[in-house]
This record gives sequence, structure tokens and C-alpha cells, in this order.
Amino acid sequence: MSEHTARRSHFVDTRPLKESPAFARLWLGTLLGGLGSQLTITAVMLHMYALTSSTFAVSMIAVAGLVPMIVAGLYGGMLADHFDRRTVALTAATVGWSSTLLLAVLAWTGHIDVWWLYGLSIVNSAASTVASATKMAMTPKLVGPHLIAAAAALTGITSGVMVLVGPAVGGALVAGFGYPITYTIDAVLTLSLFLGLATLPRLRPEGQSERPGLRSVLDGLAFLKVAPNIRMQFILDVVAMTFGHPIALFPAVGVVLLGGGEVTSGLLMAAIAAGVLASSLFSGRIGTVRRQGLGIARAIQAFGVATALFGLVLLVAAQGWPGANGVTPERPNVPLIALACLCLALTGAADNVSSIFRQTMLQAAVPDAVRGRLQGIFMVVVAGGPRLGALYTGALAGVALWVPPLIGGVLIVAIVATILRVAHRFRSYDAAHPTP
Repeated sequence: MSEHTARRSHFVDTRPLKESPAFARLWLGTLLGGLGSQLTITAVMLHMYALTSSTFAVSMIAVAGLVPMIVAGLYGGMLADHFDRRTVALTAATVGWSSTLLLAVLAWTGHIDVWWLYGLSIVNSAASTVASATKMAMTPKLVGPHLIAAAAALTGITSGVMVLVGPAVGGALVAGFGYPITYTIDAVLTLSLFLGLATLPRLRPEGQSERPGLRSVLDGLAFLKVAPNIRMQFILDVVAMTFGHPIALFPAVGVVLLGGGEVTSGLLMAAIAAGVLASSLFSGRIGTVRRQGLGIARAIQAFGVATALFGLVLLVAAQGWPGANGVTPERPNVPLIALACLCLALTGAADNVSSIFRQTMLQAAVPDAVRGRLQGIFMVVVAGGPRLGALYTGALAGVALWVPPLIGGVLIVAIVATILRVAHRFRSYDAAHPTP
């Protein structure tokens, strides 16, 4: 595909896969490993709900890992700015795979309990944060500056396929075969990630930085003081994920409001991924957008609208829409499930568009010498926001299951509109002249 054709086509630009075999292998390994991870994420949520019958306990899976994830993101990014990034990513992937393998062993032997679910989820989350931050810091060297946006869109396809297939299959596997099989499949699939990482060339960071340690971490954080555009995209993402991340509701929604049990929970998660995948497949023109700051803000506002619509669907179900009464795992309310999935697909699409712009801005505007640390902070924001969202959702779910998404969606739209009025530099950001 020529550059001219890529600019005119609405379909995803696949040049990074064709021009960089190393990126192509990493992309495939991440896809297969991520599919396994999504099986376990879904299974752990369902397992926790089965053990406790508590939405709050499910939400605390994410909240409990917040501080370890923050530490892992900051220090992992620091390591990625000092050592061979391939080695850092391989080490983190090994730790994550070991935690999954132990989870499978405990499930097979019947020694699993709530605390093991919490503890191993924390370890896996921290390892994943380090690996993901390091892999993203590699991207500009693997594909070149002119293909950063295209690589970000391809990453969206990876995320979309992972979350589209993983939760639905995870719910079905748990319902049909149980937790041990589900965890074991993840352990096997994750092995593919090692192939993608092991075949990469050595990727030492450019430039000089402080010795590994707290000072280097603080230098990375200090960079944000002179990077208002990067700082603003972090703030906007935290707003979106804090008030628009209702995933912790899904197990209870499948049992109480919409019916269908584990299968419905998996479908709701998969719907988000369907939106991510669709928006990535038709992302061919996204690399031509120059006002990426404004694009981030508008995409997040669309995300807020779709989140509020999902809350309205749950409100309708709670108010006794015809067919909503008496739902069970065997008697789902199919029309409302379809509407809920449509709303969640829109949230996935909007969030992915925002993510492509944010990742492109970060990788194009931040120097390689500090890119690992900024990617670590980015991962803290990306993974930490949903954990704050899980706390927000868990706290308000006791009022009614529809309250967190409906109120949260409205808040997102209002907060972003307020920020956009005063953030003049971010609003006028020009991708042709990237500045952090």
C-alpha cells in the first residue's frame, strides 16, 4: 500500500506489519497472549462473584492492585529507559505467566480462595503494566515515526480482538468447563508472547538518563511539568475511566437485571471490544488528523454519551420493561441485552479513537530517552483510571446498578467541556509539529 493510498483509504493501514517483521511478530504474540489474559480476567471476576455474591468484592479486584500497579508502571518505565527494552519486557512477561500458572494449579487442586484471587491478580496486573509500557516504548524504533499512528491503530485491533473473543469465550468456558480449564488455557496461550519478544532485536534507549532508582523516576514525573499536552491527555483519560468504567457491574447485571448469567457478562465485555475492533478496522484516515488534542476531547465526550445511554438501558430494565421481570440465567431479556451491547460498543469505539490519538501524541512528541518512563506513567493512567472507576462503581452500585453509568456519563461530558474551554494549547495541538 502506498502512502498516498493509505491516506485516502478508510481501512486500517497495515504497513507496520509489512515493513517491520519484528513488529509483526510482537503484534501476533501480543494478540495470542492477550486472548489468554482476557479469559483469566473474566474468569477471576466470575469466580470472585461466585465466592462472595458481592459486586463490591468484584470491584475490589481492580482497586486492590492500584498501588502495586502504580509502582510497577513508574519503576518499569524507568527500567525501560536504562536497559535493553526487550529484556525488561521478557522479564515482566515471565512474572505474569508464572502468576497465571499458579492460579491454574490452585484451581485444579481446590485450594483457591478470595485472597489468592486478589493476590495473583495484583501480581499479574503489575507485570502486565511493566510489559505493556516497555512494548509501547519500543514501537517508534520498530516502525519509524511515519507509522506511529498506523501502529497504534493496529494495537487497537489487537485489543479489540482480545476483548471481543476473550470475555465471551471466558464466560462460556467457565459455564461449560469450570475455572481450572479456563486458567490453564491462558497459561498455554501466554507462551506465544515470549516468541514475539524473544525474536526482537536489542532495543537500548537513546540518550542519557539518571542511574536506575528513585531519582530517575522523579525525573520522568518532572518531565510532565514541561509537557502540558501530555499532561492534559492524562487528565482527560482519568476523567473518562473514573466515571465511565462499569465493567464491575457486569456479573450482577447478568444475574439481576438482564438475565443470562455468565454468558451475558461475557457478551457485555465483548461488546466494548467490538466497538474497538470496528473503529480500528476503519481507522485509515485517522493518521491524517492534525488537531489530535481536540480529537481526544471529542472522542471522550462521545464515550460519556454512550456510557450514559448504557445506564438508561439498565434503568429501563430496573423499572420493569416488558420481559425484564423474572429474568434468570435461563431466561435472559434479549432485546435489552442487545441495546446494552450497542451502547457499550459505542463506548469502545470512542475510547479507541481517543487511545490512538493519545498514543500517537505520546510517541511522537516525547524524546526516546524518557519515553519508557512516560509510557510507564501512561500505563498507570490507563490502568489506574479503571481502578478508580471500579471504586466509584462499587460505591454507587449499592444505590442501584444503573446509577454509576448514567451519572458518570453525564459527568464525563460536562467535565471535558469545562476543561476544553481553558486548555487552549491542547485544543490547538498540531500533529505536524508535535510538542509535548
